[in-house]
Amino acid sequence: MAQAPLTVRLAGAVQAAEALMLLAATVLAAVDTAAGKSYQAASGIALTVIGLATVGVLLLVAAGLTRARTWTRTPALMTQLFTGIVGIYLVQGRLEWGIPALALAAAGFGTLLAPPSLRALTRGRPATPPR
Repeated sequence: MAQAPLTVRLAGAVQAAEALMLLAATVLAAVDTAAGKSYQAASGIALTVIGLATVGVLLLVAAGLTRARTWTRTPALMTQLFTGIVGIYLVQGRLEWGIPALALAAAGFGTLLAPPSLRALTRGRPATPPR
């Protein structure tokens, strides 16, 4: 099996970095919940569990990207969109989180939409819809 193009492997690295950033936020939420700083303990626990599950899914997509699996294209693009939206929100109050989020989203979109990535992640699909 041929190695994935550099742009796809870089997209996988960006996806993994986003997963690590989410893991850091999840750990902070868990610490706040344990310290009693959550609005409700149940919501803090739920947020922590959802965060950990999401980290797992993001890492699964990152691993698939490094192998140029075609199924990873849509979830990876959706991750970049969501990260960009959250980054815009975070820039308004937490620059130390917002700027890295926006940078990762831009890098993710750039690497996923680069021509070598588009070719690798759309293998076997027609370029135009059938008539």
